[in-house]
Amino acid sequence: MATILVTGAAGFLGSRLCLILLQKGHHVIGVDNFFTGIKDNLRSSFHFPFFKFIEHDILQPIFLDEKIDQVYHLACPASPIQYQKNPIYTLQTAVLGTLNVLKFSKEKEAVFLLASTSEVYGDPQEHPQSESYFGYVNPVGPRSCYDEGKRAAETLTMDFYRKHYLSIRIVRIFNTYGPGMALDDGRVMSNLIIQALKGNPLTIYGQGSQTRSFCFVDDLINGLILIMNKNEMGPINLGNPEEYTMLEIAKKIQEMTSSQSQISFHPLPDDDPKKRKPNISRAISLGFMPSISLEEGLKLTIMFFKDKLGLN
Repeated sequence: MATILVTGAAGFLGSRLCLILLQKGHHVIGVDNFFTGIKDNLRSSFHFPFFKFIEHDILQPIFLDEKIDQVYHLACPASPIQYQKNPIYTLQTAVLGTLNVLKFSKEKEAVFLLASTSEVYGDPQEHPQSESYFGYVNPVGPRSCYDEGKRAAETLTMDFYRKHYLSIRIVRIFNTYGPGMALDDGRVMSNLIIQALKGNPLTIYGQGSQTRSFCFVDDLINGLILIMNKNEMGPINLGNPEEYTMLEIAKKIQEMTSSQSQISFHPLPDDDPKKRKPNISRAISLGFMPSISLEEGLKLTIMFFKDKLGLN
């Protein structure tokens, strides 16, 4: 039984991670400042006697008396609509916040896992994206607060390994979806499902030919736990390599929700990646394999949003 700190604990991924770690019998300390996280996401975790929650902004140092074995660092706004609301704060969280959590992990001699992102690849010129690819990122674009912030977070993490011999893991997370997403999450999967359920036009940017690879949340969380407990610092891509165009996803959601919504085409946002697909061969070699199909995952996610919208 380990004592584990999770930053970003009230977010979509963080709350699910806390619950699964608790179900495995671990002591979990969740940290969040509710900038984008929602306290209600932790409702199930509060039922466990070994769960402790601290409302805290990681731009300030963390001080705890407990011995900490592992740190999952997930705190950072993660969808464009969220991180572009306050890009300076997003960059501060990605860099200064990560620095504070790294210092805390060094003091506690804890294994540190950085939840990085496929956004470090930018609008990739390599397809699919492997961990050896350095990326194609616009450093002054509207997405750069997140893209460059996470790239800097990876740099800090590696420097703590090289200078302080901190035990680290770097995981690059590709598009993830599933129950627990916020209604105002702003990412494509939640947007399209909510629009379809409400009978609103489905928003597609460009011609919908840009691609993404979607991983169900439980597959992703199982991958994080797997990598944390392997002696492999990464970076390691985690995601589902099945690739779909945005138009294919919209039509699939139309079909599965029996929605009469029409598809509405809009101009592409600046720096929107044209293709996104992970090469997960490194993760597979460590035992990772996503198991939830798109259809199964969408079914569960649609049911979740129906309940949230009071449509069941």
